[in-house]
Amino acid sequence: MPDVALVTGASSGIGAEFAIELGRRGYELVLVARRRERLEEVAARVDTNAHVVECDLTDDALWLPRRVAELGLEIDLLVNNAGFGTWGRFVELDVQREIDQIRLNCEAVVALTRSFLPGMVERGRGGIITVASTAGMQPLPYEAVYSASKSFARGFTAALRAELRGTGVKVLTVNPGPVPTEWQEVAGYPDPSDTHGVPGKIGPRQVAVEALEAFERGRGSIIPGAVIRWFMRAGMLVPERIKVSRVERMYRPR
Repeated sequence: MPDVALVTGASSGIGAEFAIELGRRGYELVLVARRRERLEEVAARVDTNAHVVECDLTDDALWLPRRVAELGLEIDLLVNNAGFGTWGRFVELDVQREIDQIRLNCEAVVALTRSFLPGMVERGRGGIITVASTAGMQPLPYEAVYSASKSFARGFTAALRAELRGTGVKVLTVNPGPVPTEWQEVAGYPDPSDTHGVPGKIGPRQVAVEALEAFERGRGSIIPGAVIRWFMRAGMLVPERIKVSRVERMYRPR
């Protein structure tokens, strides 16, 4: 029987490309997102059996594992991809929206990982891929909660990888930079194509392909795309107070 991969946020963007690439690798798929019609469109594009599960992970992260069990499936690879961001002055943003962002970007990652990981450890194989962001590599003014949530995802996944060494379960953190998807529009950018001067924009398919290649090699972390990778490495040499001050000017609402 084929391995089974569960992909959250699979209805568009990076999540949809993960589904397609995993299908090409022979995985049976569980595709999870809020928009059933969009999930069914993705399922029609994959080269393998795909189960569509409509689910809002801000509320139902603990319900999802029960639904997977009802399908009679064991998850061999969990791709924690679902997430969203907001942009603007924190004091002006809707507080419930910010809380929902933490629940999806942080709580759902913890809940799903804790639900599916014990079976992987027991079987001595499997994997967790968590899509974080280069936004989690430093504080981002005007994306304060988003950058903090992705910093959480990075730290949680890195610690998990150390705990799981020797179990046969692989763990990868993916840190995309600018990727044109629906993310920018959902975050509230007036111009969804605006990258605030950050170089190295790449497509969602490249993110998925580079991430899966890194996962198969047993890597622990990746920044997809050569240009943004070197840009972030260069930024590590800059003191944080200087970096945050510069980023504030780049991201400041005009």
